[in-house]
Parts: sequence; C-alpha cells; structure tokens
Amino acid sequence: MKKTIGVLGAGTMGAGIAQVAAQSGHAVILVDSNNQQLEKAQASLAAILSKLVEKEKISAAEKVAIENRIQYANNLEDFAPCDLVIEAIVEDLAVKNAVFHSMELHVSKQCILASNTSSLSIASIGSVLENPDRIIGIHFFNPAPLMPLVEVIPAVQTSAVVLNDIVNLIRSWNKTVVVCKDTPGFIVNRVARPFYGEALRIYEEGIADFATIDWAMVQFGGFKMGPFTLMDYIGNDVNYAVTESVFQAFYFDPRFKPSFTQKRLKEAAYYGRKSGRGFYDYSAGSSMPQPTMDEKIGRQIFDRVISMLINEAVDAVFMQVASIQDIDVAMTKGVNYPKGLLAWADEIGLEEVLLRLEDLQLIYGEDRYRPNPLLRKMVRENQTFY
Repeated sequence: MKKTIGVLGAGTMGAGIAQVAAQSGHAVILVDSNNQQLEKAQASLAAILSKLVEKEKISAAEKVAIENRIQYANNLEDFAPCDLVIEAIVEDLAVKNAVFHSMELHVSKQCILASNTSSLSIASIGSVLENPDRIIGIHFFNPAPLMPLVEVIPAVQTSAVVLNDIVNLIRSWNKTVVVCKDTPGFIVNRVARPFYGEALRIYEEGIADFATIDWAMVQFGGFKMGPFTLMDYIGNDVNYAVTESVFQAFYFDPRFKPSFTQKRLKEAAYYGRKSGRGFYDYSAGSSMPQPTMDEKIGRQIFDRVISMLINEAVDAVFMQVASIQDIDVAMTKGVNYPKGLLAWADEIGLEEVLLRLEDLQLIYGEDRYRPNPLLRKMVRENQTFY
C-alpha cells in the first residue's frame, strides 16, 4: 500500500513536492493556513498537468487521477493519516520549531517528519520533538518536479530505519538521492558558494564586469549560466540569505564571507528577474550589456573560480559531508554543473589546482584562499579522486 504523504506549505516548493508525490501514486495532504495560497497551488497544478497532457506525457485520465490524490487543507490536524510529512515553509528556525512541536501532536508515532530546509540544522529542527529519531532532512531543488536531485540529511537523532526508508521512498519517485551530513548548506549550497562569492570578489576588485565574468564561466567552463545571471534568476534576496546563513553557521569562516555588492542590491529590492532589476536590468526596452571577450582575462576568471569551487568540494570530502561520488552527482544534478568538481579536479590536475590556490593565498594573504589539507596530502602522495 502506498504511503500517505503530507506537505506543509503550498508555495512553489511545497506545491511542487505535492505534485511529485501525487504523480508517484501517493495520496497527498497539502496543508497551508492561507486559502488563497492553496487555491493558487491547485490552479497551478491543473495548468502544469494540462501542459503534460498536451505534450502527451500523461493521459487526461492520469491528470484527473493525480489531481484527485491531493487533498487541500488548512490545519495540522489534517496530517493525522500521514506516514510522512514534509515541511516546506519559511526558513526560520523558531517558526519551524513551533510547527514541528505542534505537528507531532497530530500524527502517529510512526509518522516520519521531514524538513525541506536548504541550510538550517536538521538536529535543531528535530530538537523539539518527543520522538526526535523520526526527524530527517529531505531537500528538493526548485522546481521539484523537474530537478532530479534530492539531498537526504539524517540528523544525529535520526534512526537508521528512517534514513533507509526515506532513501528508498525518494528513489521510488524517480529522484537521484545523495545522503549527506547535517552540516551548513549540506552539499550543494555549501560547495556552490564560491561560484557566487568569488565572482562577486572578482567584480569588486575591478577585474571584470558582470557580463564578462558570466561570459568567462560559460565560455571556458561550459556552465549553462554565469554566476550573475544565475543569482538574478534565483533572486538576490534568496541567494544572499543562504550565503549569510552558511557564513554564520561556519563561525564566520572567510571562505563564505558575503558580498556588500549583493547586500546593497538586496537592500534596494533589486532581486533580479522577479523584481525587474538585479545585477542586470530586465525592464521593458532595456538591453543586456556585452562582455569584453578578452580570452586571457576570461581564462584567468574561470581558473580562479573553478579552483575555489574544487577546494570547497575537496573540503566536503575532507570533512566527510558525503562520498566523492555523491558530491559530484549533487553538483551535476542539483545545479547543472557540466562536470563533477572532483572529476574536474583530476582532469585539471590536483597539483595545478593547489598551485593556483597557493598563489591566491600568497597574493591576498587571506585565509579565504587556504588550500584544503586533503588537497595538499593528495598532491604529495600523487593521488587522484577517481
């Protein structure tokens, strides 16, 4: 018998998770205190499924069946029949703690309680539970129905049985699952920080403008979007908040230091595409600036950013956040990197990556550029990741 899945929060992410579960044959209870949000989610799902019917991805009968599997409700009590509830609400620990404490009162003792948080501690979220061994992180990427990756994060309290059940369940939803330690940013939001942070640093030093840095990463790295285009797509409010959260959670490690450039854009409500202006102007009649296609500068930009990304991926291995394979899978499936960073490191050569980082550290004298000890050890012992 299929499990009954609860989803708390009918925003874009919550509605997307509900769709994934319903398309996988589960009865779903989508709860939100805001009726308008529930109506919006229901209308959005109908429109998405209608497009799938038009494209002949599903039949008209399947569309009706999927819609009928989702129950829309307002109260936590409606989660009573659920075997799993996934929370997808505001990234505020106090709010999540209050919700999880209340939610536990209305579900069975066997019901697994999960958070879709992208950067908060799963252990902290679960600390308010009477039965904390049922807490787990299940981090989907936006849009949930399309993005293949799901990070599964057991807390220190999570039972091995719960972890195993969730990994198997999410895989049955045709998702690629990576298991990672409950550390700030998990895999993707931790390892990806230099893609944004180092690009911002390069801009702030006056080395190149936004368009040129974006061009360099697409031209020499094969990335689908440059960092500034991507930050505008994600939203500078969201991207900056994650950076700030990771920076604080890592006890203000300079590797994750946020940028004043992005902070000022966020303060001005220049969030990117959704607000009409971010690093670029998206208003009617505006045109995108052209990059300076200087191959020498472009290559230097790419080499610097990719070296910082690789150093962060190596640190995730060093600190046993996840396996080598899961880290590479996470970056290719979660944020569409053209290659896994550790495989990329082997391709460039670990010694070359180390030399670049040592050069940056020598020039700037900052701990931000310190090469990871594992990278040094592997170079000394002539090792590779694969």
